[in-house]
Amino acid sequence: MSENIQPAPGAPPAVTSHKRRVRYAGKNPRRFEEKYKEHQQVGDTVAKVLASGKTPAGTHRPIMVAEILAVLAPLPGEVAVDCTLGYGGHAEALLGALQPGGRLLGLDADPIELPKTEARLRALGFGPAAFTAYRTNFAGLPRVIAEAGLTGVDLVLADLGVSSMQIDNPVRGFSVKDSGPLDMRMNPQRGQPAAALIAKIGPEALARLLVENADEPHATGLGAALAGRDFATTTALGEAIRRALPRVTRDEAGLSIRRVFQALRIAVNDEFSALATLLLQLPKVLNRGGRVAILTFHSGEDRRVKKAFETGLQAGVYAEIAQEVLRPSDAERRENIRSSPAKLRWAKVSDKVAVQPED
Repeated sequence: MSENIQPAPGAPPAVTSHKRRVRYAGKNPRRFEEKYKEHQQVGDTVAKVLASGKTPAGTHRPIMVAEILAVLAPLPGEVAVDCTLGYGGHAEALLGALQPGGRLLGLDADPIELPKTEARLRALGFGPAAFTAYRTNFAGLPRVIAEAGLTGVDLVLADLGVSSMQIDNPVRGFSVKDSGPLDMRMNPQRGQPAAALIAKIGPEALARLLVENADEPHATGLGAALAGRDFATTTALGEAIRRALPRVTRDEAGLSIRRVFQALRIAVNDEFSALATLLLQLPKVLNRGGRVAILTFHSGEDRRVKKAFETGLQAGVYAEIAQEVLRPSDAERRENIRSSPAKLRWAKVSDKVAVQPED
């Protein structure tokens, strides 16, 4: 039996060993991996990041939630599909409105983020009867609906933006913000990274890609400067873009960098092809009176959505479509900088039987 030893009278108090947590160097974190305060939700750091209009590292802020709920008008007992589950912010709002008795199918091709989001929604109390996650691109929507034992759904949402978790993580290669491998694949297990695309593409083909996918005004010069070269990292590509534009301002060069990254991301993930497939499938998977909302982030996407909805309205497939694009409120743009380019369009399927458009 151990003895209870007391300190001698007048002796100084015993010093308790305290191990300080590892801190990043300097006043503010510079690298994604160092942002432990944000990752661990420590103190008031998250509140300060949110107040500045930015997004805490490793999270995502859903855009235009109120507007999406207004146009989709989810009702208890209905079945919805979130074609781009991401962090699950839109899905959480939809699930709350669909209960009791409603169901949501969540699709996402990202094998890294999907399990995290599924776990988060489960922790919020949405069990398998209310929510099912599927690792697939939204071009596979009819197959998912069939696997769920359904013939159609009442609501479809597609948010075509890249999630903050993907943008902020340099390992994914979506941004020049931090140095990382030049990848950009939504599913890193499939397809070729952006570095491989640039290395094998010709100048004229790259210039066309930059125009078609991002409306890049300096496409010809950038195509000549970048095509066929090896870029191992995001920052190496960013620096090469700046060197190729010596006569433009730093801000204008920064916009070109973002447009080039956008164009490459769209190409690497074949996003326009997937969107075209989704737009063709929508009238076939939506129940009578069903609603669809699509959130886009650049003109190429918005043009395709607008044209498809207008064609469907003329064919009698859609009874109603958005006459004007909806944008984030001034307050949301101040509170969430990444919401600024968002555009929302919606359509409602006719209650009557209509001839479905040909593929």
